[in-house]
Parts: sequence; structure tokens; C-alpha cells
Amino acid sequence: MSSTDTKTVGDFLVADFEQEVQTTLRVLGAVPTSHLDYRPDSKSKTGLGLVRHIVLEDAWFLNSIADGAFTPPPDDSDACGIMNPADAVARYKDGVSAALVRVRALSGEQLARTINFFDMMTAPGLGLLAMALKHSVHHRGQLSAYLRAMGGSVPGIYGPSADTRQ
Repeated sequence: MSSTDTKTVGDFLVADFEQEVQTTLRVLGAVPTSHLDYRPDSKSKTGLGLVRHIVLEDAWFLNSIADGAFTPPPDDSDACGIMNPADAVARYKDGVSAALVRVRALSGEQLARTINFFDMMTAPGLGLLAMALKHSVHHRGQLSAYLRAMGGSVPGIYGPSADTRQ
């Protein structure tokens, strides 16, 4: 793939991620604060743990691509400062928006460079950008499946939900 093609695909993926941000914000904002400790089973993250994972790792993943290197993932304990959905929404808006600006600024050559992902795999930044988008949508889907059990309503994601139909 030429560097021009790589840049074109990268711009498409960034625009696609930007579209998903609004949906992710709706899902984060729909998390009820009264049941943040909910988890479907002992192997699963709590609602708050999953909220933190999405907020922190989406920005981290994108910034790692922009940096050309992955550092250890962020601490998602209480020390991260995300204690409720409002904290999450504010942090996600700022962190992911800034990270997307950084990735959008990468050249085709930079998006084509190979990045080591914790010695598990190496891939071009463009491939990791596609993986970051899938990672975000995957965990948002998990969180949306928690919402009703947590006492909340599921917002429209790719169309209306049973909770948003008139």
C-alpha cells in the first residue's frame, strides 16, 4: 500500500472512530450510578471497572499509536479519578478527542511503521488503529449489555433500542 493509500485509510478509520465517540458517550452517560459494582459473574469487570477500561484505554491505545510505541496500560483503580459516569464522560471527551487529533496528524509513512504490541505481535500503526476501533466497540457492547441489569436503559447505538422506541 502506498503512503497516500495508508493515509487515506487512516483518515477513514479516524473519522469512523470519531463517529463512534458519540455513541460511546451515550452509553457511558446511561450507566446508573447506583449499581456501579454490578458484574455479571466473578470473572467480569464491574460496571465501574468497565467504564474506566473504556475511557482510559481508548485514549491510551490511540496515543500509543501516535507515539509509535506501547507503554503499560493506565491504572484503572480509584486512583485514576473516574468515580462515576459524569467523570467518565468528561474524561472520554477530552482524552479521546485529543488522541484522535494526534493520530489524524500522522503521515502515511508514520501510519505504516511497524509497532511492537507487548511482544505479542507487531503490526503497522494502521492495523493497530483498526484494532483500537474494534476494541472500543467491543467493550462498549459489553457495557451496553450491563445497563439493564444495572437498572438503566440502553440508548440507541446503531438505531433505536427497546428502551428508546416510541
